[in-house]
Amino acid sequence: MFLTTASRQARSLFEFLRGLTHTAHPLLVQMIPIRRCNIDCGYCNEYDKVSAPVPTDVMVRRIDQLKALGTSVVAFSGGEPMLHPDLDDLIGHIRARGMMAGLITNGYFLVPARIKALNRAGLDFLQISIDNVTPDEVSKKSLRILDRKLQDLKAYADFDVNINSVLGGGIRSAEDARTINTRARQLGFSTSIGIIHDESGRLKPLAAAERKVYDEVSAAINGPWQVVKNLYSGIRSFQDNLADGQPNEWRCRAGARYLYVCEDGLVHYCSQQRGYPALPLDSYTIDDIRREFATPKSCAPYCTVGCVHRVSTMDFWRRPQHAVDRRRSAVAGRRLSERQ
Repeated sequence: MFLTTASRQARSLFEFLRGLTHTAHPLLVQMIPIRRCNIDCGYCNEYDKVSAPVPTDVMVRRIDQLKALGTSVVAFSGGEPMLHPDLDDLIGHIRARGMMAGLITNGYFLVPARIKALNRAGLDFLQISIDNVTPDEVSKKSLRILDRKLQDLKAYADFDVNINSVLGGGIRSAEDARTINTRARQLGFSTSIGIIHDESGRLKPLAAAERKVYDEVSAAINGPWQVVKNLYSGIRSFQDNLADGQPNEWRCRAGARYLYVCEDGLVHYCSQQRGYPALPLDSYTIDDIRREFATPKSCAPYCTVGCVHRVSTMDFWRRPQHAVDRRRSAVAGRRLSERQ
């Protein structure tokens, strides 16, 4: 376990330094191996109940293309990525191609045997977003259901685990976020707190009780004993404005440092901006990365997608963005609409 952790930290440091010195490669790519999910959360617009898994050979080609683009980290999301029958082989292929491998899951399928299989595959990190303590009509991702899974992760996982608690988006009890965050810290996991959109993708400012919990949980995440463990998830200054329903002024590097690759193999800015630029990954180039790096995104001021904010932090000091010719993206977007 110690050697595994030390190796992962060394690889993370290498990718961090490479990201500082070279901008024309993705730092984080989230890929969708399957759109289907086994649960249905009221605020989520990223799943369906019918989609088949993306064929494994297709996923392998996409992973190889991400390697060709110089990608640092590839994380599987969904839907529920653990529904893909060859997920472990795909994680192993990411690692074999020299990239770091991540998994964003609802946690339902995490039994000891699966956790050990993820260890063998070489998974680097896993994130679970837990929405409440007790299931309700908004979310089934509940501490009562998942606490046994967290204990199994503590006992068996060789990979890093982050537990994300949330506020907003129809979550009934703000106090649940505090309970979830406290439990995750007790088990030794890194923690984060997110402000989520509603089912239409819109941001709503936090109510007074929610803001109080947000401030207290944020302080705990950045406490003296948590700084190193929460080095990535602790980047949260952008959320302070969002908590008040206020915009952020920042340079979103989606389409460049962060890519969202859907089940159709198209590159999008993020899960909430599917359709832009909507270019095929198999023909995505360094020129596309450079263009999107320099392109301002009109959705950025009220963006709640934490991973894009955090990845873009690497380049906050770099050159300003400017409008570019969007004709290629517009054509690709029309093609996507025609297929749908």
